[in-house]
Amino acid sequence: MFSIAFLDMSALITGLFLINFIIALTIIFLERKNPSATLAWIMILFLVPAAGIIFYFLFSQNIARQRIFRMTKYEEAIINASLNEQITAIKRSEFVFSNPESKKWQDMIRLHQSYSESFFTQDNKITVLTDGNHKFASLLKDIRNAKQSINIMYFIVKNDSMGRLLIDALTAKAREGVEVRFLIDAMGSRQISKKHLEPFKEAGGQYAYFFPPMFKYLNLKLNYRNHRKLVVIDGAVGYLGGFNVGNEYVGKKKKFGFWRDTHLRLMGSCVQDMNARFILDWRFASKEKLVLSQAYYDEPFQAGTTGIQIVSCGPDSSKEEIKQGYLKMISSAKKNIYIQTPYFVPDASILESLKMAVLSGVDVRIMIPCMPDHMFVYWATYSYVGILLNLGAKIYIYDNGFLHAKTVCVDGEIASIGSANFDIRSFKLNFEANAFIYDAAEVYKLEAIFETDMMHSHELTKHLYRSRPVMIKFKESVSRLLSDLL
Repeated sequence: MFSIAFLDMSALITGLFLINFIIALTIIFLERKNPSATLAWIMILFLVPAAGIIFYFLFSQNIARQRIFRMTKYEEAIINASLNEQITAIKRSEFVFSNPESKKWQDMIRLHQSYSESFFTQDNKITVLTDGNHKFASLLKDIRNAKQSINIMYFIVKNDSMGRLLIDALTAKAREGVEVRFLIDAMGSRQISKKHLEPFKEAGGQYAYFFPPMFKYLNLKLNYRNHRKLVVIDGAVGYLGGFNVGNEYVGKKKKFGFWRDTHLRLMGSCVQDMNARFILDWRFASKEKLVLSQAYYDEPFQAGTTGIQIVSCGPDSSKEEIKQGYLKMISSAKKNIYIQTPYFVPDASILESLKMAVLSGVDVRIMIPCMPDHMFVYWATYSYVGILLNLGAKIYIYDNGFLHAKTVCVDGEIASIGSANFDIRSFKLNFEANAFIYDAAEVYKLEAIFETDMMHSHELTKHLYRSRPVMIKFKESVSRLLSDLL
């Protein structure tokens, strides 16, 4: 009996390793992932054979060739013609810039125009919101004042008092006859079921889940998340940034304490580009046949003079548009680079560009949280900041709660704020949206916020980092091996 059981177990183990070997060959020769991701998957497959197979089928789908956000030929022709017209005007020096920063960073603007298909607008006004209570008070006020439409999407909406407050506000506006579309990520907002949205639907609101599971407990697109947090109200007011919706984001969760994030309230033509982004996402998730040009029906008013480009990226493309914007900012820096991020897991290109900036004498400062919300990501973050610390970068650990801001500022002239973290997941696996801002006055405010946050942080010195316990060094080493999978 024992020998039969042993043979059965031996056959099972042999079968598992055979399946893992076939998957490994598929990854190497057919999927053509980058070398680090390939090695990470092979390590997972052979260290934990049974679990590795499950992880592979859940987390390793390649959707880069899928045309998720389809545009009609007419829409593509109109957008390409408008972009080319703007590119040509700038190239011929016929474009009048509203501030010197925009003119100075023309090459950056051109990069996003040609590579990311992002319009440059300069009649915008932004309000920076760093406290969840202020952000939600502002958002709910704008929702209550909505007259025509509310297009809203979030990665996480919790089934708690804040989540219900938002859904109730949207339900009330739908009942008034306002056209309300509510898009949530199926994985991030898994607490919100159809039952919770029944009153909203009965009031006339529309909702959709991004990548809903095929079966109740099985989502084969679990690894691809719509991480965007984007709201457009009446086509005139927009919100974009890092805050999700839940009690923890207004400091009501003891584990995290004060939630330090960065969000933007925007007005101006950039809101139309945000609305276009929403429509593309909504059309895919809901199958409603909205017309993309609907985002550009109303003539925008002159809200301010801030130059902005709305840039999005996602795993449906291998272009990594937001990362390319970060690379351009870092490689162009002459004076300083300020980065705030909850997760610092850069790929080789970003890490090398930051190394060169530090070694070239650029003042590189990186601020990360004092506590983890994802353990492996936290220790990988600690490992990567250690590399730059040893070269001369200044690393700050935010102590006044949890830092979730996603902000990059360069030379007091240009900044990026949005949903994208400074990590490989945001570059390759998540659907993200950022605002690239060209305006010295606004960037000065963002740098001042960073410097205020430094007063609530402690600096990670070389001595502190080198004296960390052996167990932390071990956690860092293991986490770095998994960087491409985090």
